[in-house]
Amino acid sequence: MTLTRRNFIGSVGGAALGGLADGAWAQAGGGLKISHQFPGGSLTEGDFRDRLCRRFAVEVEKRTGGALKGSVYPGSSLMKTNAQFSSMRKGALDMSLVPLSYAGGEVAETNIGLMPALVPSYEQGAAWKTAEVGKLLAKVLDDKDVIIVSWVWQAGGVASRSRPLVTPNDAKGLKVRGGSREMDMMLKQAGASVITLPSNEIYAAMQTGAMEAAMTSSTSFISFKLEEIAKHLTSGRNRTYWFMFEPLMISKEVFGKLPKAQQDVVMAVGAELEVFARDAARADDQAVVDIYAKAGAKVYDMDEATLKKWQVIARETAWKDFGGKSESCAALLKAAQKLL
Repeated sequence: MTLTRRNFIGSVGGAALGGLADGAWAQAGGGLKISHQFPGGSLTEGDFRDRLCRRFAVEVEKRTGGALKGSVYPGSSLMKTNAQFSSMRKGALDMSLVPLSYAGGEVAETNIGLMPALVPSYEQGAAWKTAEVGKLLAKVLDDKDVIIVSWVWQAGGVASRSRPLVTPNDAKGLKVRGGSREMDMMLKQAGASVITLPSNEIYAAMQTGAMEAAMTSSTSFISFKLEEIAKHLTSGRNRTYWFMFEPLMISKEVFGKLPKAQQDVVMAVGAELEVFARDAARADDQAVVDIYAKAGAKVYDMDEATLKKWQVIARETAWKDFGGKSESCAALLKAAQKLL
């Protein structure tokens, strides 16, 4: 059987931690262990999601006078990507910055974190936090024992080897990684064959020809060096139907064991880093264009008419399917549409 992020996520959380009892992981090193799947760097260089986690750890330690420290484990070095959300729910992992839609097979509502054409801009993504949709989503996660610390949105696009993927017609016959169940539904309707795998496995799949095109964030296009094999890039810098919610989250169980003063610091630092994340994501939207063009790839920008064509397909497939799953999903979708 081929394991995907959706059937894998719920099955390996405990095993990935080497049998540690619930809660033991958080206390094992006397501080917060922060896991993510992206390449490691430093406070000032590298993938901004790694830098965000490192800045968070440094600032939390500073504000707590060293009482609460954080250690960052990049590149899925602490545990497999797809185990992270489930492990946070169990209190077996302290914190993670992970694409929320990766948990879609476990918690259906999280698929709204990568719903095609539902979030068209960084401004709208930022508005979710205090709007009805954000409050509903935070409540869903809280009920599943996970707390959002930093609200992080990223625009993305498409990198492809054989031919560009810009319009719906371009998708016909292509083997494409969309990044979420809902994105996959839109692609299938357009005629693509969808491939399901985490973003840190895109390079190998595209290199071998198992996949011809991949949708992911601008930052991942840079960090995973896809310009080495991609010949075409559809940029997300102006318009895009691909916005990913990649929050920094903490286990509710772990958070509950922290003193109130430390809880306040965790949430305050997380909120302050949201501006850094938004500015860095925007910068990467342009940087990826420069990097791919320099590597010889052809770059395409999506216009409003093309975006609307994709949105029509998204409404008929992904949105309709998601809204029909449960009252909770329907309420989330309705609340999100209020911001359009």
